[in-house]
Amino acid sequence: MHVKIVLVLEYNGEHYHGWQNQPACRSIQSELEAAVSQIAGIETRVIAAGRTDAGVHALYQVVHFETVAQRPLNAWVRGVNAFLPEDIAVLWASEVDETFHARYCAMERRYLYCLLNHPVRPGLSQGRVGWFHGPLDLVKMRRAADMLLGEHDFSAFRTAECQAKNPVRTMTMVDIRRQGHLVLFEFRANGFLHHMVRNIVGSLIYVGQEKYSPDWMRELMKNRDRTQAAPTFSPHGLYLAGVTYDEKWKLPDSRSLSFSTPLPVVSRMDQSDCK
Repeated sequence: MHVKIVLVLEYNGEHYHGWQNQPACRSIQSELEAAVSQIAGIETRVIAAGRTDAGVHALYQVVHFETVAQRPLNAWVRGVNAFLPEDIAVLWASEVDETFHARYCAMERRYLYCLLNHPVRPGLSQGRVGWFHGPLDLVKMRRAADMLLGEHDFSAFRTAECQAKNPVRTMTMVDIRRQGHLVLFEFRANGFLHHMVRNIVGSLIYVGQEKYSPDWMRELMKNRDRTQAAPTFSPHGLYLAGVTYDEKWKLPDSRSLSFSTPLPVVSRMDQSDCK
């Protein structure tokens, strides 16, 4: 008898070519499928809530798979982790009925982007944060970000390789806040296009450095022309931080499950310390 298992996992995507299996490339999916197959005793395919790009991290990725193997739930956590690289970890597992689908049942996805805003590039946090060296006006960035809320055609922020048939998405939250030298962006939407978050972050940084006014964001949305927006920003600070499902599936809350943080410890010496 087949059973369907759902897993929640986290990973550091720095050394992988993204989530999806690719020929001759190391991916999160290939590593997870190999580990799950070891426990299942048969080759097993896993399906994710979303495909993260090369270098992108996850605090809360959801996957499901079907298997005939009868195993205790702990085997799908500790057992699978025993066969995974150290930068990928299963956090939780449960059995669900056959109607669950990690991708199609997802109601909302949440991404965080962690940006080091400091004249000196990161060392200890390299690979875990994006970086911009100049001053940023967060008030203007927030004004521009407000224009993203609601249902819009986000063609201006999708890559040419995006395979989505419909570029319309509903953005329910955009938050930008500063914590010391870190600027944290939070995005929530019913779905995201390929490179959408990184393209938005790059354009918001253009506004923050006063290269364009906040109203430029409205023009980008109206024109739907990717070539008019900022270049795609670095993947290093991007984290898939949560996926929301109907309560009937009883998945754990993303904020309470993961013990990791998207805010790496960043030490910056004050100029007065050098005197």
